[in-house]
Amino acid sequence: MLKRLILICSALFLSFALVVSYAKGEKTKIILLIAEQNIEGPQHAWWVSEIDLSTTEITIAKRLIEQGYEVIEPSNLTKIIKQNKAFRMVNLSEDKSVNLGNLSAANYVILGKAIASSGGKVPQSNMLSCFANLSAKLISVKDGKVVAYLDAVGSSAHLDVITGGREALINAAEDLAIKVTEALNKEGGK
Repeated sequence: MLKRLILICSALFLSFALVVSYAKGEKTKIILLIAEQNIEGPQHAWWVSEIDLSTTEITIAKRLIEQGYEVIEPSNLTKIIKQNKAFRMVNLSEDKSVNLGNLSAANYVILGKAIASSGGKVPQSNMLSCFANLSAKLISVKDGKVVAYLDAVGSSAHLDVITGGREALINAAEDLAIKVTEALNKEGGK
């Protein structure tokens, strides 16, 4: 009887330990490296300057976090970037982005560009049409292979061309975030 009680207690303890260790499972870590250029503005990237995540990166980061992924904050990478000048360029190569991913213990890097442009006026209106194009690569840090090539477009109409460009970038980023999570789920990266 005592052996049976010990066996049952041991089984319950092991089951509890497995559940706790599973619950503590580490989230997939992702770095967003998307250079962005809004209408009439310069191309910028957080890893080159003192600015934080771009509009595009913020939108994608929100969706990834909602899906249970961990987005590595730029502030956590500042020291690594300051130590290696090769990371301080807007057009970061795949190799350098994977290297940054390794140094920061990321599982994936999303490397891309987002550009907003303006079109003509909306007929019978003072609104301006604005468009955004976003292209990105989802790269596995483990082996440096491109898991997916992704693109998205967004549009907006606004009185102010800068605000319209920002809205178009957000719309494109929302679309791209869905494609990123689908690619990560397909890859088994969650």
